[in-house]
Amino acid sequence: MHPAKSALDRVLAAANLKFDEDLHLMVWRPRGVLDEPAVNRLLLEVLRREASAAQPFNRFSDLSLVESFHLTFQYVFQVSLQRRLSYVGRRPVKSAFYVTHPEAAYIVKTHALITDHSPLKVKMFEEREAAAKWLGVSVESLML
Repeated sequence: MHPAKSALDRVLAAANLKFDEDLHLMVWRPRGVLDEPAVNRLLLEVLRREASAAQPFNRFSDLSLVESFHLTFQYVFQVSLQRRLSYVGRRPVKSAFYVTHPEAAYIVKTHALITDHSPLKVKMFEEREAAAKWLGVSVESLML
C-alpha cells in the first residue's frame, strides 16, 4: 500500500469520514465532542475532495454519536456563509444531517438557513431511512 494513502486512510478513519466513489457520497459520523478543530479537519478534507472530484458528491452527516457540541453561533454562521459563497455557480449537492439531539438540530437549522437558496441543499432528518431516500441511496450505504 502506498505510504501517503495509508496515512490519509488513518486520518479519515480517525475523523469517522468515508467516501463511496461509486455513490458519489461522503459519510461523516463524528463521535464524542464536536468542536471547531474537528469541523475544520472535516472542511479541509471536503475541500480537498471537491477540488479533485470529477463530479459533485452528496453528503450524509450522522450526528447521533456526538456527546457534546462545542460550536458557537458565530462559528457555525461563518462556516455556513463560507460554504455558501464557495458554491456559487456550482452544480447542486445534497447534504443530509441525521440528528437526535436538540443542540444538533439548532446547529443544522442554522447551517440550512444560511445556505438556503444556494447549490448546497441542506436538510435535517430524524430517521436514517428518510435521509437515505432523499439522497437516493440505501440505508446501509449511510452506515459506511
